[in-house]
Amino acid sequence: MAPPKSKAAAKAPAAPVGGVQKAALGKPRNYDLGNGVVRFSKTKMFHKKAKYKFIGKKHPKAPADKKPTVVVKPIGGEKNGGTRTVLLARRRSFYPTQDKIRKVAHHKTFSKHVRRTRASLTPGTVCILLAGRHAGKRVVLLAVLPSGLLLVTGPFAYNSCPLRRVPQRYVIGTSTRVELGAFALPPHLDDNYFKKNKRSAKRSVKRKEGEDIFATKKEKYVPSEQRKADQKLVDEQVVKAIRARPDRKALRGYLRAAFGLRSSQFPHRLRF
Repeated sequence: MAPPKSKAAAKAPAAPVGGVQKAALGKPRNYDLGNGVVRFSKTKMFHKKAKYKFIGKKHPKAPADKKPTVVVKPIGGEKNGGTRTVLLARRRSFYPTQDKIRKVAHHKTFSKHVRRTRASLTPGTVCILLAGRHAGKRVVLLAVLPSGLLLVTGPFAYNSCPLRRVPQRYVIGTSTRVELGAFALPPHLDDNYFKKNKRSAKRSVKRKEGEDIFATKKEKYVPSEQRKADQKLVDEQVVKAIRARPDRKALRGYLRAAFGLRSSQFPHRLRF
């Protein structure tokens, strides 16, 4: 059995093969804190970089070699002058009436922001919904989508909560976890999958003869066959993971029960 290494030797970085170790790159002073907000403002960085020392200073540039723009060509004929000056680059035949709009670098768009999720929200965590039509229900977290929204499910057979996207601020992450194991989310279940068709939602239903033309009617949402098939596929894997637990009966009742606060109960004093 090999002797145990000391803590100092364990923390020391391994020597490279070539014998030359590169210096580790440090973190920049002004880094992105998230959502397009940087650590220091432009004014603060103006003083940190001591740019005020260079205001008003002029450094004369070395004269650059001028390239010839014309060339003199000999012309035959007695009445043609003998030579003619010709441009090396032809002039443009078209000039725009307006100048082009210059694109100025600005803050990152919302789609390029860095998404940060709480450490307690990992796939398999049982969460409590705080808002929406399913508020108070306990759901199982499946994945974190690229938009930063959480993809959760009831499962539907337990508490009638289907596949939904929920912002993490409207969720309480509990200490209960379901080991999903080799659970693989179908690749087509992304943010575009859950987007609604706004045109079909605003379009009114065709009315029969004799009905009031001023009565507003909207199409009732009916889940598609694809949505039902995906719901069944995902729930089968989650229910299978729940049945593999020794406390499956207690966990099944926990997911079916709704969350609520009694008198003299405060959420910041509870341990979930």
